[in-house]
Amino acid sequence: MPLWKWLLLNVYYHASKPARWWIHRKLAAQRRIPIAVLYYHRIADDRATDWTMPNRTFIDQMCWLRRNFELISMEDVQRRLRSGVNDRPAVHITFDDGYADNCQTAIPWLVKERIPCTYFVAVQNILECRPFDHDLKCGVNLAPNSPEEIRAMADAGIEIGAHTYSHADLGKVTDTAVLHQELVVARQELQLAIGRPIRYFSFPFGMHANLSCQAFALAAQCGYEGVCSAYGGYNYPGDDPFHLHRLPAVCEILRLKNWLTADPRKIHTRRFEYRWNEDRIELPRDDARNEEAFHAVSP
Repeated sequence: MPLWKWLLLNVYYHASKPARWWIHRKLAAQRRIPIAVLYYHRIADDRATDWTMPNRTFIDQMCWLRRNFELISMEDVQRRLRSGVNDRPAVHITFDDGYADNCQTAIPWLVKERIPCTYFVAVQNILECRPFDHDLKCGVNLAPNSPEEIRAMADAGIEIGAHTYSHADLGKVTDTAVLHQELVVARQELQLAIGRPIRYFSFPFGMHANLSCQAFALAAQCGYEGVCSAYGGYNYPGDDPFHLHRLPAVCEILRLKNWLTADPRKIHTRRFEYRWNEDRIELPRDDARNEEAFHAVSP
């Protein structure tokens, strides 16, 4: 990071401390302290892409988070949102895509330290050992996780989630057959691959333009218990527990501190609005008959 940018971040962080303190005090009095959900992609020391974070930086961030926040599971995030009460600053850790390098240091460290994590994978890349298109466009060929690695993570207590079938931009998809493949088939095949229910889904790219009301409706219809966007913002007790808002994890710890300590810039993040009933999709008849394909797989 350039020195001038680091200095500006420092100035902003310290100048906005009174506002942060006041916001936190107000929300704490209401027992509505917001919950942050962070997303990472790839943890490795080669800095191959902008979405790669060094191992030491990742572990340092986790240690800082553990000192200052309660690190909770996705299920616990939803429980607190439903209850309308949260008395303590809390964070949940997620990963998107599914990179093999995460299994070298980051995931084993999280398992060892018993830090809850949800790990979202693009199913086709995992099952076919196919590199991600966004990496290839940058001129790098990075290995995705193997099915065996995903199963091992699930067995170790990591919550595995779906990140579509082909890492598609669902904001551009209007064909119901394609949506079915990206959400329903992805969930079915991932459940079969790991032998466990898939409860959560995250949208690739995750900005407002990459979401759709149809995708939200289909995710609920086919049995997902929650979906994640990635356009920023906090989750407040009393919010909709089905749609979880996430913040990007960045290498600069000062920027992360800005975002996670009631940053006034994040308080009023515009929410994506979706409707439950108008956007229901007619499921293929075979899937509509087979509830087990949506809702459960024997462990």
